Amino acid sequence: MEILVYGIINSVTLALMALGFTLVYGVSRLPNFAHGALYVLTGYITWQLLNRLGLPYFLAGFLSLALVGGVGALMYHFILERIRGMAISEIIASYAIGLAILEGLRWAGLKGGTFILKPFIEGSLNIAGVSVDYQRVLAVVLGAALVGFLWLFVNQTRLGLALKGMAQDERAAMTLGIDSDRMAVVAMALGSIFAGVAALVLMPLGSIIVESGYQVLILAVAVCIVGGLGSWTGALLAAFVIGFAQILTVSYLGAHWQMVVALVAIILTLVLRPSGLFGKQKELEERV
Repeated sequence: MEILVYGIINSVTLALMALGFTLVYGVSRLPNFAHGALYVLTGYITWQLLNRLGLPYFLAGFLSLALVGGVGALMYHFILERIRGMAISEIIASYAIGLAILEGLRWAGLKGGTFILKPFIEGSLNIAGVSVDYQRVLAVVLGAALVGFLWLFVNQTRLGLALKGMAQDERAAMTLGIDSDRMAVVAMALGSIFAGVAALVLMPLGSIIVESGYQVLILAVAVCIVGGLGSWTGALLAAFVIGFAQILTVSYLGAHWQMVVALVAIILTLVLRPSGLFGKQKELEERV
């Protein structure tokens, strides 16, 4: 039961981490390698608003999400828009931006366990004989709610349908009058906000450190590659596959092997099925 309960929690956690990355790539085919940096930046801004300005938790979280969403939109408008379509340049530029953010935060004093966000809800409850703290339960509930919100947004709103059209066929969407760059800006802003939501929910489980930005990026990339780049359904399924694999590895081998699972998943997927579980990239025999 412990493996089952914590496997579900870990899987939803991975889905939360990867949802923003998947959204941006699915709509604009842009690999946002600054995703982990935006995750850490949200936690840092929230901590500053809470402890320096004394704002209430809800208001601090809302403002930090708005600021990070703005950072994502500006990042695309001023930098990534000019190199869109050049895959290697996109990766280098977005990773360089993320590196600048993370190392800038380190230079500003983000070190060790000094920066800690308090859990939204203190205490724990018993689930089938397994003790789980309320913050992890909240992460699961919010993760499910966020997936549901994204589905409704994409299928029931004009803006969401425009994003869905861009994800399915960019050229056809553009012939119908949908502005590709405008949709990419919206996707970057939403993807950054989703990264921020994950930070607000998950960072109270630990401390705000620079290294978590690199870890979140690796996990998000692993989920997206295994699920299939651009596939939201595949990303959710891959989150559960990797999530349970990590919990089993921790249970039988040790916690220090947890990140290795994500790296092995990336390598095996690229070797055995480069398009992922639900991806649409051509397989090797088709390209040859």
